[in-house]
Amino acid sequence: MEKRALGKSGIDLPPLMFGGNVFGWTADEATSFRLLDALVAAGFNAIDTADVYSVWVKGHQGGESEIVIGNWLKRRGKRDDVIIATKVGSVMGSGDKGLSRAWIMQEVDASLQRLQTDFIDLYQSHRDDPDTPQEETAQAFADLVKQGKVRALGASNFTAARLKSALDVSRKNGLPRYESLQPHYNLVERPIYEAELEPLCQAEGLGVINYYALGAGFLTGKYRSEADLSKSTRGGGVKKYLNERGLGVLKALDDVAARHKATPAQVALAWLMARPSITAPIASATTLEQLQDILKAAALRLSAADMAQLNQASA
Repeated sequence: MEKRALGKSGIDLPPLMFGGNVFGWTADEATSFRLLDALVAAGFNAIDTADVYSVWVKGHQGGESEIVIGNWLKRRGKRDDVIIATKVGSVMGSGDKGLSRAWIMQEVDASLQRLQTDFIDLYQSHRDDPDTPQEETAQAFADLVKQGKVRALGASNFTAARLKSALDVSRKNGLPRYESLQPHYNLVERPIYEAELEPLCQAEGLGVINYYALGAGFLTGKYRSEADLSKSTRGGGVKKYLNERGLGVLKALDDVAARHKATPAQVALAWLMARPSITAPIASATTLEQLQDILKAAALRLSAADMAQLNQASA
C-alpha cells in the first residue's frame, strides 16, 4: 500500500485514517475492537481521536474514545505498529479547554493514561485559543516533544491567518511546528479549505488529514430526501445538503461509481485522495461492512474525466 508523508513529521500514513469519534459512542467496545482489528489486518494503521470524544453523549465527560483505544492497544500489544493521533483544546465535560501550558501538560498525561501508552504520534490543537499567546502553546508542545511524550504536532480548525501566525512563531523561536492541519473538507464543503488553507498548507509543506470526509454520511448516498434523515443519529446534520447542489453532487457520485462498479462513498474518498494537498482523509464506520466499503477507496483510481465531473458538480 502507498504510504504518504505527513508534512515533515517523519510519520508516513496510509491513504485513509480511521475516525475514532465513534468509539464508545455509536460503536461499543466490542464492536470497536472488531473494527480496529479489521482495520489493521487490512494494512491501515492510523487512528484519529480526541480527548473530548464523546462529551456530546449524555453522561459522558470526554475521554471515552481514548479509553476504548487504550484497552484495545493493551490487549493487542504492538503499539509501534499503529499511529495514534489525538487532540487537546475543546471543551471537556469538566468545562476545561484551551491551549494554555497548564492545561496541555495536564491533559496530555490524561490522554496518555487513557490510551495506555507512553507516547502520542500526532498531538493536535483541536481548536484555536485566542486567549493564550501562541508562544506559550508552542513552548509547551516543544517540551512534550523533548520529553518524548509526543512525536509530532498538528492543528485542527484553524483559520489560515492563525495557522500562519503559529508557524511563524515556531520558526522565529526555533521550536517544533505544526506539521499537519485537520480541516473540515469534502465534496460539499470546499470553499473554506480551498480558498486560503490549501495554498498555505502546500506552500509550507504541511500534511492534511481532513475530517467529515463523507459529509457526516451525506456523501454515502444514504440521505436523498428529508424522509431519510431519521436513518441515523447524524441525519439531522445533513439536512443542509439536501438542495440542488447537494443532489447534483450525489448524481455525479452515482455516475462515477457506476463506471467503476464502486459505491458513492468510495468515490467521494477517492476524490479527496486524488487532491494533491491531501495526505489522508479521515472517515469512520460502525460496522465491518461499512469499514470494508471505505477501505476499498484506497484502490480506486479516478480518471481526469471523473475528477472533472465531480469538481463541476461540487463547485
